[in-house]
Amino acid sequence: MSNYKAILIFTSPASIEASQKDEFISLTKASGIKNFKLMTYVIRRPQPRFYIGKGKTEELKNLAEKFKPDVIIFSNPLSPSQERNLEKIVGYSVIDRTRLILDIFAQRASSYEGKIQVELAQLKHFSTRLVRGWTHLERQKGGIGLRGPGEKQLETDRRLIGGRIKKLNLKLSKIAFRRDMEQRHRRKGLINTVSIIGYTNAGKTTLFNYLCHEKAFVKDQLFATLDSKIRTMKIGQGEKVLISDTVGFVSNLPLDLVASFKSTLSETVSADLLLHVIDLCDEHWESKKRQVDQVLLDIGADEVPTILVFNKIDAAIEENFNRAALVSRAEGLFVSAALGTGIKALADQIRGNLKKPQFNMVELEKHLA
Repeated sequence: MSNYKAILIFTSPASIEASQKDEFISLTKASGIKNFKLMTYVIRRPQPRFYIGKGKTEELKNLAEKFKPDVIIFSNPLSPSQERNLEKIVGYSVIDRTRLILDIFAQRASSYEGKIQVELAQLKHFSTRLVRGWTHLERQKGGIGLRGPGEKQLETDRRLIGGRIKKLNLKLSKIAFRRDMEQRHRRKGLINTVSIIGYTNAGKTTLFNYLCHEKAFVKDQLFATLDSKIRTMKIGQGEKVLISDTVGFVSNLPLDLVASFKSTLSETVSADLLLHVIDLCDEHWESKKRQVDQVLLDIGADEVPTILVFNKIDAAIEENFNRAALVSRAEGLFVSAALGTGIKALADQIRGNLKKPQFNMVELEKHLA
């Protein structure tokens, strides 16, 4: 999508946090779109037909005629009818933030489970877009051997999508069952698990790589990695734990994605300890921490013991030491996952927060086999 042109429509109430506009732009860049124009509208009351109102829609149409974008992206969720109405007026494809995130996930998913999860989320989302406005799908079946109860193409599409969703759910249920069995083996073998969580692009994978001596893909962008990974980490003489790297959170994560990634998120729910990684250089870190805490509450992981890990301390000191001093009043550890600063103290904290034996070689080898 690097050659794509887009118009970004950021709609917000007057009280919106500035971080959400930055995040919307970052999501767009993460999808591969570099050439875009941004329009910001303060919306007091969403309009049912176009969401932004007729006057603003005309303004958008005029801009689209000049800029000729490949796609117009709204920062807010749009109903199927709003998408269709906008496309009829402006003459270009219109998507919302949910579709944008789904596209990013589709680009990044590489594991078997991740691809299934993304496809499931896409189908659930697209199934709500199969409506009467798709007149090109309203033709009756016909021809030798195809005549039947008069099923319309639209109904066929719904049935096929429904069947595919059932198959994907069945595959994910099998994966979830296997994951549950693995978690049972860990508990039986007294193997502790530590899950790295946090807002996307906070440095979780960089920390994972340093702790486990891995080389997982790292890039300074939202959702650089999607697929969860589990590796071992030494935390003392002969003592090891399992460390899992999870998908990053984001504000207002689409419900279809949360539901589809339920089996992956179960690693967080069943963990003995969470490392909540926070980007110390992000001036909106407190807001993002609250959003991550809300996701943990939603998935039932809010009671899991948690260590706050303030990452990128080296960059924070270079940019603004006062911010680091302000955060120092919070309970947590300060590290640089890129340089290894503070990692030994973090390992000691992990060890101190895990009460049962950390290592059982026989069970661990079975799990990693």
